[in-house]
Amino acid sequence: MTMINVVSKPMTVSEIKIKAKALGIDGGKMKKTELIHAVQKAEGVTPCYGRSNGSCPWTQCCWRSDCFKTKA
Repeated sequence: MTMINVVSKPMTVSEIKIKAKALGIDGGKMKKTELIHAVQKAEGVTPCYGRSNGSCPWTQCCWRSDCFKTKA
């Protein structure tokens, strides 16, 4: 799993697009959740952002601080 990069605050869409571009993803007009799911897929991880229902075993996930507040 390559999702390690814990941040204390949620990433902005601009920051997510930079991460996505580094993975070869054209973020274009994707919404934040769609973009994060695309990044997760490219990293070989289940696209789970916003789907955790408050319970997640991935404590080192870079999306964790924002994930629990989001419903995908």
